[in-house]
Amino acid sequence: MSSQASPEIHLAQQPEADALLGRSPLAALVGMLLDQQVPMEWAFSGPYTIASRLGADDLDAHEIAARDPEQFAALLSEKPAVHRFPGSMAQRVQQLCRFLVEEYGGDAEAVWADAATGKELLARLEALPGFGKQKAQIFLALLGKQYGVRPAGWREAAGPYGERDAYRSAADITGPESLAKVRAHKQEMKAAAKAAKAAKDPKPSGNR
Repeated sequence: MSSQASPEIHLAQQPEADALLGRSPLAALVGMLLDQQVPMEWAFSGPYTIASRLGADDLDAHEIAARDPEQFAALLSEKPAVHRFPGSMAQRVQQLCRFLVEEYGGDAEAVWADAATGKELLARLEALPGFGKQKAQIFLALLGKQYGVRPAGWREAAGPYGERDAYRSAADITGPESLAKVRAHKQEMKAAAKAAKAAKDPKPSGNR
């Protein structure tokens, strides 16, 4: 992200938090890590909240990795909490930062800076603690669509999230309107999954 002007991000729907996501590779990764079981804006404003509570204008992988786990968990648990599960998420953020320190010298951007193909980048993202295949594909799509990180075959590697105008994930959010579309898509998917589960596993009738 440093090689070009910072992109304009609207994931947190909050100017300062979005500005941090635009200029900080680590903030973007941490936001993606936090994006589960909470509204997207809450997750992606987390990095800014963490940085503010650390008294910094950016996140530092070395500093976070070295922090006392209990103190770091307390920092994320302060009201308003950074996540619905601040304790376990504090642990995950530290695990991610330790991995980045060990494997990439603490430089989050190094995860994607020299990836030659989308497939290679996806493998690197999947290797990150807390990133399963789906999260890795969504982040890969986000990098390609909004951060200008487009190694050969990136759309294919990102699967359905790489499609143009997909409105499936954080990768497609550029403002309130697209956020509403993504949210509607997620509700549809949830309802479809629920219906499929109900059809597969009908409740037993009471007269046995």
